[in-house]
Order: sequence, then C-alpha cells, then structure tokens
Amino acid sequence: MIEDIQAAIPLGFFLAFMIGPVFFVLIETSVIKGFRAALAFDLGVIVADILFIAIAYFSSFQLLENLSNQPGLYVFGGTILAIYGFIIFFKKQKKEVVDTTELVKPKTNYISLFIKGFFLNFINIGVLVFWLGIIIVVGPNLDNDPNRFIVFFGTMIGAYFVTDLFKILLAKQLKNKLTPKAIIKVKRFLGLILVVCGTVLIVKGFLPKDKLNPQEIFEKIEEKTH
Repeated sequence: MIEDIQAAIPLGFFLAFMIGPVFFVLIETSVIKGFRAALAFDLGVIVADILFIAIAYFSSFQLLENLSNQPGLYVFGGTILAIYGFIIFFKKQKKEVVDTTELVKPKTNYISLFIKGFFLNFINIGVLVFWLGIIIVVGPNLDNDPNRFIVFFGTMIGAYFVTDLFKILLAKQLKNKLTPKAIIKVKRFLGLILVVCGTVLIVKGFLPKDKLNPQEIFEKIEEKTH
C-alpha cells in the first residue's frame, strides 16, 4: 500500500498541472472571484474525475475502442467547449465598480460554479480516455485489487486536490493587482484558450481511426514504463 501511495502522489501532482481548459478556468476563477469560488469549481471538477474513474474501472478496454470509433463524441464535446469560449470572448464585460475601500461585485453562486466545474470536465471525452489509459497501464501493477485501486486513485485525486489548493492560493494573490481592464483581458484570454481546446477536440474527431487506436497508444505507454 505504501508503494502505491508513493507512486500515486507524483501522478496527482502532474495531473494538476496538465494544461487544459479546466486549468485556466480554475486560475481565472481564483483571481477574479476568490478562494471559495475556485474551491467550489474545483470540487465539481474532482467529482467529474471520480465519476470518470468509476466508469473506466467498471468498463473494459472494449469501451476505449468504442470511444475511438465514435469521433462524434469528440466533435460534440469540442463544439460545446468552443461555443462556450466564443461566448466568454465576445460577451460584453461589465466593468466592476471600484469603491475607495472595496470592490463591489455580485454575490457568488457556489452551486453554479460547482456545476460549471463538473460539466466543463465532463464534456471533455479526452478525460475519460485519459483515466481509462491510466487504469489499463497501472491495473496489472495493482494486481487488479479493488482495495489497491481505491488507495491508488484516492491518493492520486488527493494529491491533485492539494496541489490545486496551492494553485488557487497563489492565483488569488494576483487579485489585488488587477484593474477592471486587466480582468476583461484575462476573461477574453480564457475564452480564446477554450476555443483552442475545443478546436483540438473537434480535430481529433476528424482524425483517421488509426490515429485514435488505443492499442497502439497504450503499447507505447507500457514500453516507456518498463
């Protein structure tokens, strides 16, 4: 069990710094809306990850093959992500009212942020493929023992969450240094990132099937791990 925990912690840390839409939205939420708002968003992301892990664990390699043969899932998720990015980019931003003592802003809806984090992660079918890949690669090393799976992935998610807390705290330090104009630029940059990530998913959906062959992908991963 100790070896499983030691192996899971670096993976959780690495996962927290994977560059994608969730990474940028988490930072943006922390900078603009504060720690608790970013925490609510991050919890939604983690719940989606836990759901993906459960789906991946109780499925099989056949599910990954089916996903690779359904490029429409990538196109669908990518289109939603890109549309969301366009909305953020072109949305007319309201300049926040600056008082001499504090920044006046609307009350934060933590439930909506939780849901936003969940769905932003859930619509990215690539995340499910990622967790399937991790399970296929590490499963034999865990002897396919359910208890070891729980310890390994629980530790991995825990390390991911703790690392995210540090990211949120660091990003929050930038809040007092941002002017209303800078905040608008940050939001537009975020919208552009989401459009790029959505476009990448759409392109994956139009790639030839042999480019999405899971057998070849995970054979390469296993070669690197041995």
